[in-house]
Amino acid sequence: MDEQTARRDLIEICHLMYERSYVVSSDGNVSVQLGDGRVLATPTMTCKGRMTEDSIAVTDLEGRSLNDRRASSELAMHLLIYRERPDVKAVCHAHPPHGTAFAVAGLPIDQPILSEVILTLGCVPLAEYGTPSTDELSDAMRPLVKHHNALLMANHGAVAYGSDLWQAWDRLETLEHTAKIAILSRVLGGSRNLSPDAIEKLINVRESAGYLDEGARCQACGYLHETRLSCPTGDRPTPRSYSATNGSGRVSLSREELVELLSQAARLSER
Repeated sequence: MDEQTARRDLIEICHLMYERSYVVSSDGNVSVQLGDGRVLATPTMTCKGRMTEDSIAVTDLEGRSLNDRRASSELAMHLLIYRERPDVKAVCHAHPPHGTAFAVAGLPIDQPILSEVILTLGCVPLAEYGTPSTDELSDAMRPLVKHHNALLMANHGAVAYGSDLWQAWDRLETLEHTAKIAILSRVLGGSRNLSPDAIEKLINVRESAGYLDEGARCQACGYLHETRLSCPTGDRPTPRSYSATNGSGRVSLSREELVELLSQAARLSER
């Protein structure tokens, strides 16, 4: 992508983020790599709804400033993603309300409720909390970046990334739309998940169509563990489990089982 197009697209996406209330005030940040090793990034303490091309900061891939604008203090998060994912050239970080509600509640977006999401995005895990603008945040994200195209950050927000700015934006938008549908479905009594056979077919379609490659099979989400497909690298993460002790011994629960148990308890308490 040439620099003029990258600048124009970055500004347009910043304005979209603000208009759709994915960010307010000076929240959020966007960056894109140019072919010469430079990075265009949103500047610190600037409202995305009032961004102009003159506002854009320029850095190298180490985060060193190359113009008179100071890049967002969260640029380190973007640089981590670029290092971990050579295929990624653009990153969008924001606080979309429904997706961020999942992050604040300590929940990933990992249930197989929409075929389009399995095809184009995959599951969205939850990175543990890390203080923004510090190594804590990058360290929490690092284990998840390689196999996922979007992440939730506990008590913080969401980040999505892709081969260009528009793919990164599309993935952020898909994340937020999915979170909204998931919340609404719970109001209606809960969602009906796709079957393992249906998931397997969708994964085969997305790989043959080039939406996601086999590396996405290593995603750390429960629904992929239900299919017969194997992770090509053999390092698919094990779903997190939780345990508790009752009067007769110890009981182990998966994250999904624990969330469902807590949801049932909350519904009963409201009656």
